[in-house]
This record gives sequence, structure tokens and C-alpha cells, in this order.
Amino acid sequence: MAVAGAGVFAHGRGGRARPSTLARPAGERADDGAGVDRLTALPDRAGFSAWLQPAVEEATRNGTHVGLLVLGVNDFKKVNDAFGARGGDLALALLAARLRAAAGQVAAAAGCKAGPVARTGGDEFTLTLLGRVAREQAEQAARRLVEVVGAPLSIDGSSCTLTASVGVACAPVDGNVATVQAHAEAALRAAKNAGGAGYAVFESRIVDEARDRLDLLRDLRRAVEERQLELHYQPKIDARSAQVTAAEALLRWNHPTRGRIGPEVFIPLAERYGLIGAIGDWVIDDACRQARKWRLAGLKMRVAINLSPLQMRSEGLTDRLNAALQRYGIDPSRLTCEITETAAMEDTQATQRTFAQLGAAGLHVSIDDFGTGYSAMNYLRQLPIDAIKIDRSFVIAATGSAADASVVDAVMAIGRSHGLEVIAEGIETADHLEFVRRRGCNRAQGFLIAPPIAADEAERMLLDRVPSL
Repeated sequence: MAVAGAGVFAHGRGGRARPSTLARPAGERADDGAGVDRLTALPDRAGFSAWLQPAVEEATRNGTHVGLLVLGVNDFKKVNDAFGARGGDLALALLAARLRAAAGQVAAAAGCKAGPVARTGGDEFTLTLLGRVAREQAEQAARRLVEVVGAPLSIDGSSCTLTASVGVACAPVDGNVATVQAHAEAALRAAKNAGGAGYAVFESRIVDEARDRLDLLRDLRRAVEERQLELHYQPKIDARSAQVTAAEALLRWNHPTRGRIGPEVFIPLAERYGLIGAIGDWVIDDACRQARKWRLAGLKMRVAINLSPLQMRSEGLTDRLNAALQRYGIDPSRLTCEITETAAMEDTQATQRTFAQLGAAGLHVSIDDFGTGYSAMNYLRQLPIDAIKIDRSFVIAATGSAADASVVDAVMAIGRSHGLEVIAEGIETADHLEFVRRRGCNRAQGFLIAPPIAADEAERMLLDRVPSL
């Protein structure tokens, strides 16, 4: 699979638009003729498919091509959230007009002729190239298309900037009339999975990867149902005394045939396909169960869990946390909720409400990966948080880089000025530990201290290193 974009090979996570209030329901036709999208006046999916079949058949006879550039807007839901459904509809209509106006220039710059522009999905458009369309020409058109979409739109007097991902396939090279559109859409998904704001050209292994992803999703559903997931724990120490004071619960999946699968692989799957809620609830319950077991064994320490952005936006998260704490008799202050800086800075009502509820419940709250985002200090000051964790990339590089050392110093200053505990992760050498000690870090975590280990193994190690109750 060739995936590219904005100077690097692309990736993106784009959401489909929710149904538009001004668009016709699926299957209904506009008044000016079947096959036309009412909102944009472009051919709809049915109208485009009706054009595509004879076009591909003619290209096959003549030895030419029909190139499909399927464009999907990234995270279009955010436009609806910001401007409302009517504002989202206006953005789509303006984008459609822009694409129709630019289609000829995009195709000509690539040495091709332009075919129809169609709206083939909620936030999805298809542009066509006609003639002898070489791969390089299609890629050039895809790059130009990403630039066209990136120019700001004016929505109700406000500037709105969209980004797009593009999937490319050509008939008959990449499929016949029955498959080429599906192959272009598979390439679009590959571009979005690679980060967005770029393009991907169809290759046969995209289909294989999609099938493998479906197999993995099926297995993940089974893993959730059959409790195949497990928590490993990585200790945190007091930076000065080296006493273990907490342990972070980290999710692991030991697949019966694939072996260990990292959370960086299965967590995005869980988030995309609606499994993160069930997994998150299990993590809450199992971490609290383990905290009770350790407390009864005489271990006085906090247990930390990670909360995803989707969990932070979900209803009833604090109720589920409180229920688990009560079920196992755990004081809320003994459970740390770690939230990434990026998620913490989401200025949405749902996220703000969850932060307020976590603080009111007395839970210990920590901002993870601190320093990698763009925190607004005024906003940070309003959050009911107790700690910030310096991202491991800065800690690892700090002993050899003045710039990274200055980031650590800045985070320490922020922590002191806000009365927050500062935790350094990524401690892999004695130099790293000494560095953060000199800076006054409160806690340290990393492979020098201990890697993430299974709960029973962690208990044996912790009994030797944690103060008793």
C-alpha cells in the first residue's frame, strides 16, 4: 500500500458526518431527478454508479482508464459540533462547489480529463480522471485535492478549515466496474488509518489487511467476552527514597495464536468499533479488585488506571468508578485516573463535566504524557487534578539534550506553581533517575525500576519494597 501525505506517508482518523438535516434520507431522490444529491446538486451514489458502469466499459474497450479519487473529510463531526447541523450542511455544500470548480484544474494539472464529481457518502466525495491515467498522475491529483480541501471555508462568518484523506484506484487496472469503487474506498480507509490529510493508492494487500483487521476485531470481541485481557502493573517510586508508592495498571492481550498484541494495536480497534466501554469498565473493576487484594496483603499504595478520551466523554463514568470502589472497599484517593494531556485539553461539555465529577468524588487525577500537547495554563488551572506526568520522550532525551532538559524544567515549574505532584516516566538508566531527582520530581517510573509485570509477580516484588499499612 502506498500511503502519502503532506511530506510524510499519511494516516488519519476521520469520522463520517452524521446525517445532514438538509439532505434527503437514503433512497429518496431530489426533485430535479433521480440520482442527484439535493444538498450539493452533485450526482449521488446511485447516480454516480449509473455513470461509472458504461465509463469503465468504454475505457476497457479503448485501453484507457477511469481514475477514482474518493475523498473523505477527516473528523467532520467536529464541524457539526462547532456549527450545528445546518452549519455542517453549509460546509458540505461549499466544499462540493469548490470541488466541482477545481475538478478541471486538478485533472488538467495531472495531464488528464475530468469526469463527474459526486457526493457518494455523508462526508465523502468522488472525483474522476479520464484518459490514460498513470499512477503518478493519480497521485499528483490526490495531492492537489488535499490542498484544495485545506483552504478555509467561511461558516456563518467564522473560518472553518477542513482536512481530507483520499483513496485512489483506477479501472480496469485496480478492479472492474463491480470492484473499483470499493477498492478506492478501501484505499481511503488506509489513508485515514495512517493519520489523515494525505492519500493512499490501492494495492491488493489493502484488502488482505482489511480482512486481517476484521479477524482481529472478531478475536477482540471474543477476548472481551472470555476475559482474555489482563492487567500488568508497573511500579512508581518516590524519587528520593526509592520506596514504591503506586503501580500503574497497563492493559495486555495474550492472543491464543498471535501471541502478545500491544495496546497500540487493539485499543484503536476497540475505540472505533464500540468495545472501549466494555474494556474500560473491566479495567476499572479489575484494578479495584487488585487494589483490595494488595491492601489485604499489607501493601499501602495507589493503583493507577488510564482513561481514554472516549471514556471521558461517556455518560456515567464516575458512577461506574464509584460503584467499583464501593464494591471492593477502596478509598477514592487510592485510585489514580490518568488522562492524556490531549484528552484533558478537549474543551467539551462532556469532558469538563467528567473532570468535575472525578474531583468531587475524591479520586486522584493525573495528566499523562504532559509536554506533548499544547496546554492552556488557564484551563489547566481550573481542572481538579493532583499530578502531571512528564512524557517519557523528554525524560529519555533530557540527559543529552539541553532543549529536552528545559522542557523537564518547565514542567517542574508548572507543577510547583500549581501545587501538583510531578511524575517522571521513561526512567531507563541511573542517569535518568539522578536527573529527575536533581530537578525535584516527586515520583519516577520506568524500566530501570521495573517493567510492567503480571499482578502476582508484582505482588511478590512489592511485598519487599512497599511500606505496610
